Amino acid sequence: MEHITLLLAIVIVTALVFDFTNGFHDTANAMATTISTGALRPKVAVGMSAVLNLVGAFLSVEVAKTISGGLINEQGIRTEVIFAALVGAILWNLFTWLLGLPSSSSHALFGGLIGATLMSVGASGVNGGVVVTKVLIPALAAPVVAGVAAMLATRLTYRIGRVAGGDEKATDKGYRAGQIASAGLVSLAHGTNDAQKTMGVITLALVTGGVLAPGSNPPMWVILSAGIAIALGTYLGGWRIIRTMGSGLTDLRPQQGFAAQTSAATVILASSHLGFSLSTTQSCSGAVMGAGLGRKGGVVRWSTATRMFVAWGLTLPAAGLVAAGAEFLTGQGDWGVTVVAVLLVTASAAIWLASRRRPVDHTNVTAEPTPDASAGSGTSAGGTEPAGVVTTAIAAVTPPPPAGATAQNLTATIPPPAPAATSTPAPSATPSKGATV
Repeated sequence: MEHITLLLAIVIVTALVFDFTNGFHDTANAMATTISTGALRPKVAVGMSAVLNLVGAFLSVEVAKTISGGLINEQGIRTEVIFAALVGAILWNLFTWLLGLPSSSSHALFGGLIGATLMSVGASGVNGGVVVTKVLIPALAAPVVAGVAAMLATRLTYRIGRVAGGDEKATDKGYRAGQIASAGLVSLAHGTNDAQKTMGVITLALVTGGVLAPGSNPPMWVILSAGIAIALGTYLGGWRIIRTMGSGLTDLRPQQGFAAQTSAATVILASSHLGFSLSTTQSCSGAVMGAGLGRKGGVVRWSTATRMFVAWGLTLPAAGLVAAGAEFLTGQGDWGVTVVAVLLVTASAAIWLASRRRPVDHTNVTAEPTPDASAGSGTSAGGTEPAGVVTTAIAAVTPPPPAGATAQNLTATIPPPAPAATSTPAPSATPSKGATV
């Protein structure tokens, strides 16, 4: 009994660590667009998101019940299975965070649970119907629905703006205020949906350890601890993923940011009410891309989007494979559990050290260029592409000389060194207004 109690404590702590990584991994869902459009300063944005994540954790337990009593069969599942599942989910979260890819923490957890259960008891331990109806179908539908809604909402906001007229600066200011409200709604929805997943895992562990009866709701201390863990992770801010979501996918204006966040929040809250454990990451990413397509002349950087789609597709199987390997080791006894714990700590430390080579935080989240900026609009996350030699030379060129001028006159359009006192400056030595090339 003492061994089970110790193992159960390890599983609960590991579950809260996953909840923490879920928080900083998914901060971008709520606050990336708000930060990129300048509606809120980075630290203020993540602070607000953390508080609302904590509040959202107390609003519902429907998703927690889907995980603790629906995704896998509780009978015959050992506590070690839950531990192995969490190891797979945590390592995938950290790996995709290092790459700056907004993958799904939810699907990492589901993949871990499915992989560890298959290794432990076989296919009979997984409820295939629940996986299809409440995991796979929402995974396919959520980004599409959120994206279409955001695209239509963006077009509607621009059409209303054209009809109403008015000062563009005042309009942008109003939409920035709307963004703050909609970002708060997304944070609330994220706490309601994602914090419950950890509640469900801890409740499942308590059931397998004989502490709770099957089908029990999460105790209050589980709800509180899960809410605090995800709020702390959110406050740290997943700056790498915020950079990708805020400007790596598309360049957003306040109208688009408002439309994207409102659409994503609506989809997430509706799914939480119905007990669908969808990915908030996929919903928000789909909404951002839809908002990018909704503005005339807007572009989506499909190279970044493609990498993100690949990460989405790999999440379930990759986390499942890692969890299955971890479950194989934990099944060998106490030494196996110890080895898995050491590997988890070692791999996490290695990923963190790798991230320090090119750190991203609140001071440079909007300043560093995105990896594929040149493939998109040619801008960085925080401004224009640094000028090269050719760009600098072109910037110094004045309008073309009058018709009939010889080729030699073109050299006079670049300012020469200061002339001697007795010299007469060339007529075009002083640059005029910049040329339109």
